[in-house]
Amino acid sequence: MDRKIVLMFAAECVPFTNVCGLGNVLVALPVALEKLGVSVTVAIPRHRTIDLQKFGFESVPVPGEGRIPLGYEQIPYDIQRGKLPGSFVDVFLIGSDRFFDRPGIYFDTSTGYDYPDQADRWIFFQRAVMEFFANASPGFDILHCHDHQAGLIPAYLPRFYRHASAFTGTRSMFTIHNLGYQGHFPREVMMRAGFSTGDFYPMSPFEFYGMMNFMKIGITHANLITTVSPTYAVEIQQSAEIAYGLEGVLRERSNSLIGILNGIDDQLWNPVKDPLIPAKYSKSNLAAKQEDKKALVQKFELDPSHVSDWPVLAMISRIDSQKGFDLVTAILEDLLQRDLYFTLLGSGHKDTENQLRSIIDRHRDRAGMRFEFDNGSAHLVEAGADIFLMPSRYEPCGLNQMYSLRYGTVPVVRETGGLADTVQEYDPATGEGNGFVFPAYAPLDFQAAIDRALALYPQRTKWKKLMQNGMRLDLSWKKSATQYLEAYERLR
Repeated sequence: MDRKIVLMFAAECVPFTNVCGLGNVLVALPVALEKLGVSVTVAIPRHRTIDLQKFGFESVPVPGEGRIPLGYEQIPYDIQRGKLPGSFVDVFLIGSDRFFDRPGIYFDTSTGYDYPDQADRWIFFQRAVMEFFANASPGFDILHCHDHQAGLIPAYLPRFYRHASAFTGTRSMFTIHNLGYQGHFPREVMMRAGFSTGDFYPMSPFEFYGMMNFMKIGITHANLITTVSPTYAVEIQQSAEIAYGLEGVLRERSNSLIGILNGIDDQLWNPVKDPLIPAKYSKSNLAAKQEDKKALVQKFELDPSHVSDWPVLAMISRIDSQKGFDLVTAILEDLLQRDLYFTLLGSGHKDTENQLRSIIDRHRDRAGMRFEFDNGSAHLVEAGADIFLMPSRYEPCGLNQMYSLRYGTVPVVRETGGLADTVQEYDPATGEGNGFVFPAYAPLDFQAAIDRALALYPQRTKWKKLMQNGMRLDLSWKKSATQYLEAYERLR
């Protein structure tokens, strides 16, 4: 098998930036592919939040005049080069203080809305990457584009860069992480992006209900499309609600669409050696998990007198409707009448935060929430909780259910996307399964799944077997990376 040379484009990459699951993919997948003999280079914007000195980035000369066409302007850019920690993967930061010297990566943190020049930011990033690498040696076999912030590249490649020395034989792959964010912009953005307005007509690859749609452009122009779980790949071709109107476009490209489940970093998320939890444990020695549970109850300032008997139900989530918080608020008051603890780590929609707070404040001895996210707290929640709730309306892949399985924390999930691909309903008759699943997006179905978990919890032998079923799963990136390598081979 020939060694593949891949250039990946995305808006973020851990550990340099960390906003959503995309950043975790951009650190884990390149490293896993490197172990399979693939040469991967990553390109992201030089966001203000990146500590250049800490991560050892150095300036790189920019070829030519170092300017990018954007409408009638020619805008300068700069380049910084570094490595993904612990790997040989090159990371290039595409710089412009005009577009990326801001506190927020995806939106204006002062307003909670997109920046007014959002389209220009992502056009600039994509054109700058292509211009910088156009004459790289050796050239690239694959341009792997992630989400709408890289959606123009599959169109740029054949239109403007096919004859560039680095891209003469290059193919493009577009990975959909979440169709809920597509990059809708006014028609006039066509010209600023360098395309002809003659390409903008009803039902064209560039037009979507009178708007330019970066996600649609990536889907229609890429040689191969992937998404982050097999079930999500099916759902987005069937459901207008989940595909946000692109289901017909995706059905047209069904022969070029595949679902590859994300993995997790099973060394970083490993209860046997996790430095961020008070007590280490394994599937063969679960006793120490009780110490993490006590630490979790203490951190959320709950009444510890029942910690040996009551289960801890937990959530780590962005607080919005996609994540099922209308189901949570519908049942939480009744749920907290029972003998259990509830902890929530996350932030998001302010009205929903206030609604949750009003319920939890009435049950401060057994429920707590922290409107924040920090890595240490996330690890403690996964290690200390008994049951993890993910009632998502839709979930392209999901990571927390996989972290939970790894830590013996039993997931209760909606049967959708990556949740359906990773969590199987526990069968008390056979002892098979690793969690509890509900199909319909309805409060009573969610409550029924929680009830099944709570009914099993006192049965310690069966509960232990259920925990161990999840902890035995291989959720690493190895299988996923192998599937991506097979997809790269398919592009030949």
